[in-house]
Amino acid sequence: MLRAVEAGAAVVVCSTCRLSAAARENEGGQRGGALLAEALRAVQADAPDLAGVAVQEMPCLFACKRHCVIHIRAPGKVGYVLGDFAPDRDAARAILEYAAHHAASEEGVVRYADWPEGVKGHFITRTPPEGYLCT
Repeated sequence: MLRAVEAGAAVVVCSTCRLSAAARENEGGQRGGALLAEALRAVQADAPDLAGVAVQEMPCLFACKRHCVIHIRAPGKVGYVLGDFAPDRDAARAILEYAAHHAASEEGVVRYADWPEGVKGHFITRTPPEGYLCT
């Protein structure tokens, strides 16, 4: 069930997430999570400064009442689960910009002033790194 991936800063995309609150997939049968993963990779192709964050996919992050859910993580840092994105380039850019700030931070805490507008209001949970609790 587990598949090893390279350790490091990553955006884990729920590849089976719904397209929106109202629709499971687009007219071509693609799920929102798969489309968001494509958008993230397309943004990285055009913005090499955002390529330092891996885009990883896995089926179902168990946030099924939401759509287009992602997990931002890095070793030894607080992680975040965000959702309810449109699977488009604007959302992808905001996610990757936040993830780059997260990767550059000491503990995974990004100053609110550095949050891209596109991630505000999308946070679902924060998760402490193994062996730590947030204060």
